[in-house]
Amino acid sequence: MDNFLVEPDWLQAQLGQADLVVLDCSWSIPEAGVDSRAQFEERHLPGARFFDLDAASDAGSPYVNMLPSPERFAEVAGALGIGPDTRVVIYDSSYVSARVWWMFRHFGHAHVAILNGGLKRWLAEGRPLEQGPASIPAPALFTARPAEGAVADWRDVQAALASGKATVLDARTSERFTGALPSGYPGVAGGHMPGAVNLPWGKLLPQSGDFTFVAPDTAAELIEGVGVDLSKPVIATCGSGVTAAILLFQLARAGKSDVTLYDGSWHEWGQRDDLPKESL
Repeated sequence: MDNFLVEPDWLQAQLGQADLVVLDCSWSIPEAGVDSRAQFEERHLPGARFFDLDAASDAGSPYVNMLPSPERFAEVAGALGIGPDTRVVIYDSSYVSARVWWMFRHFGHAHVAILNGGLKRWLAEGRPLEQGPASIPAPALFTARPAEGAVADWRDVQAALASGKATVLDARTSERFTGALPSGYPGVAGGHMPGAVNLPWGKLLPQSGDFTFVAPDTAAELIEGVGVDLSKPVIATCGSGVTAAILLFQLARAGKSDVTLYDGSWHEWGQRDDLPKESL
């Protein structure tokens, strides 16, 4: 199994294998009013299990979608029947899979990949689906071993912006980045970090055509095209740390390893009065 992407033909042929767990991690921002678990029960890939991003995030943080403790992630993964040798394939209906891929990799699970094109491509190709709640698997023992230095905080971002030794790359839409549209979160200012560079995530994971990730060389060209020097480290950021993982995922596919993710992202930065903001 590829460490980044698998194709629908491969996955359909693998469905039912005892060492394979397929996770539907579909999720929407709260103001969308979407019940992702209910949508999962309406239709999902055969044998898939539902990965609840909210349940796998730090419920005690004032910022949304923050990484949980290693113990909490191990509890969530183990309850899904995922052990150290389990092959995990992740899919969703929009832009969340890279975040969950990154979470598994961050906590030390190497056997994880994303279904290229996700649910939209699976549906477009007329592949089989199931309805109803997922069957409850036998729990497994998952040991979470977080990677050191893989997560940036606001101090790292501030230092990078001041020194220029790393590029802060923002995955939000251009309208969110410039401040033409509000942040999307109540109480969070609009705009961006002064000195940050913007590359909307949809350039790397188009929401039309076959919904597949662009090729690594294309991703690198797009990233360099907005002024990113790929010889320097990159800090990926977005609204709440979800689409930033698309930047990290595509940079990893292109062979770049000195990339960290600012987990607090704009949800933290935008509501802190002590951090600078800029609108265009």
